[in-house]
Amino acid sequence: MTLEWQVFLTDDGGGRTYLEWLLQAWGWTLGVALAAWCVAIPCGALIGVMRTLQGAPVLSRMGQAWVELFRNIPLLVQIFLWYFVLPKLFPAMQQFSSFWLVVIALGLFTSARIAEQFRAGIESLPKGQRYAGMALGFKTWQLYRYVLLPAALRIILPPLTSESMNLLKNSSVAFAVSITELTMFAMQAQEETSRGIEIYLAVTVLYMISALTINRLLAWVEVRLRIPGQPSSKGPSLNAGH
Repeated sequence: MTLEWQVFLTDDGGGRTYLEWLLQAWGWTLGVALAAWCVAIPCGALIGVMRTLQGAPVLSRMGQAWVELFRNIPLLVQIFLWYFVLPKLFPAMQQFSSFWLVVIALGLFTSARIAEQFRAGIESLPKGQRYAGMALGFKTWQLYRYVLLPAALRIILPPLTSESMNLLKNSSVAFAVSITELTMFAMQAQEETSRGIEIYLAVTVLYMISALTINRLLAWVEVRLRIPGQPSSKGPSLNAGH
């Protein structure tokens, strides 16, 4: 069958073609993933650092509780909690659009996984690096800022690449709260046209393009951050991670 996207007009009265709808859905998918990534990275880094602080058992336990809470509740359940439950308990949250509720839920869910990567990266460093920074009189924030985090970041980039690609794929749960991203587009368009082969093939291709772009971009970052003289890992693998 030929993929004649221009002849498939939506029934919303706007005269929009299915191709335009597909591209709009792709934009929503990328928007959800990028916004959630901006939530997940700083939160994950902070929680990961908290879990490695020496002499601060309360902060370490708080970080562990965060990880266990968000990592052990299914993502879809978390989406429903943020969308249906929390706005009832906190009426001010009713002002939040479904987009931002999904972004927060997805970002916090991913932050727990990224926190474990930061923790593992920091704890894999030779203890001498921490002791050397302490011997130089660095304060705790200086020790992490100038010694531990720069080295740990180079270690966690490959699994971080895998997690970023997982975040993109997990953005498909946004369909559950009526955000018209790629998965919802595919379901609705297939229902209206009965041309599932072309529709799901197009959506699959767009997911692959997006994931491969993330992979190559972070591979480039890994090369740029590599310590001079250190052998290259030739970029993160698509199969890297969990």
